[in-house]
Amino acid sequence: MNKGAKDVLYRVRYFLIPYIVVLCACLVVKLLFTRSEIYFAVNGVYSNWADYCAPFITDIGDGITVIVLSAILALFSYRYAFLMITSYAITSLTAQILKYSFDMPRPKVYFSNQLDKVHFVKDLYILSVHSFPSGHSVTAFSAGVVVTYLVKNKMWGILLLGVAILVGYSRMYLSQHFFEDVLAGSVIGVMVTILWLSWIDRRKFINSPRWCRGLLKKD
Repeated sequence: MNKGAKDVLYRVRYFLIPYIVVLCACLVVKLLFTRSEIYFAVNGVYSNWADYCAPFITDIGDGITVIVLSAILALFSYRYAFLMITSYAITSLTAQILKYSFDMPRPKVYFSNQLDKVHFVKDLYILSVHSFPSGHSVTAFSAGVVVTYLVKNKMWGILLLGVAILVGYSRMYLSQHFFEDVLAGSVIGVMVTILWLSWIDRRKFINSPRWCRGLLKKD
């Protein structure tokens, strides 16, 4: 059983500390360059190989991925699965509320008069509305925090952060989101998940023997 926020922060430190460094660097980029400059800097560097890989990378941040991961975790620990799926639910709900509250246009609409300058991945459906924040980024960073929290070797947090960053970058590469959307999504995914874990994993019920079992681990 965790002892509160300090315990959670300590357990996810190998994810959180590098994340804060990257976040600060990204905030500096945001201060120095405009939305358009950042967008076209990302969109202007592309290749056939990246066009092929980016959709697969972005799918890591899809809700289906978390559901499948939660189902796998349930084989070994109901507690692990519960923490994963509820963190996804809480962060996704937060993201959806913000999406519909801000109702920001996506790059396809924002740059509608400059589409000849935009690189789109062939045969990929490009969304138009509810850009802020990036839901895939929320999910990827939230899942990264949860897995780091649960695994014994906390150094995995560094790799999980790298995967989450790739998901966020893929959302920009695919012209589904702006830099700001991804930044906000990462903050929501990390902070809301840490707050949720700090509260829910202190409850007695979830640390009881029956919750620590799984479908394959009866005793």
